[in-house]
Amino acid sequence: MLQLSSVERRELRARAHNLNPVVSIAENGLTEAVLKEIEVNLNAHELIKIRGYGDSRENRVAYLEQICSKLGAADVQHIGKLLVIYRPAPIENTAATPAPSPKARPRRPASAPRKTTKRSFQG
Repeated sequence: MLQLSSVERRELRARAHNLNPVVSIAENGLTEAVLKEIEVNLNAHELIKIRGYGDSRENRVAYLEQICSKLGAADVQHIGKLLVIYRPAPIENTAATPAPSPKARPRRPASAPRKTTKRSFQG
């Protein structure tokens, strides 16, 4: 399980404030399909919220511990029925992101004659 400092945890809580839950844990509990979906979302987003349905706080704490231990993630926050977890993106995913494209070409070719407009006189 990944360990976070209090400063890192505070910054991640602030980043997670505007997030919506992307995975729900319902009556069937923490199944392999739910773990796989959490894995996919962690790879895509690094920081995710999970909604745990049910009234048992002990079950939600157990879910949080299982998720963090099986997926190598860190628990950021457990508030009510929401679980916030974080795992840094793998290095191979960050290297595969394409570089930003260069600025678009001008709309008119450089050899085209300029039109005289009001703006061209304004300098």
